[in-house]
Amino acid sequence: MADTERLWLVAREYGDESLVELVYATPDGAHCVVKHFSVQLLRAKEITAAIEVAPDRLESVGDPETRERYAAEVDRVRDRHDPEDVL
Repeated sequence: MADTERLWLVAREYGDESLVELVYATPDGAHCVVKHFSVQLLRAKEITAAIEVAPDRLESVGDPETRERYAAEVDRVRDRHDPEDVL
């Protein structure tokens, strides 16, 4: 898609027993999108290694250590998975 950016899954965090937070980040780790799903919905949904996102939906990652961590995780995920791989 021409007007989107590819983001890669960099974190999956389990909050309370009914909510899961997925973080997808740009390859440089500078921007991300955070998605929240109920555990029940997540079981029925395929979570892929990468997603396409409109640039206006991206959030800045302010913390330099978090940016570095996200960038490293993007490299790891890209090396091991195709964008459409279900994780």
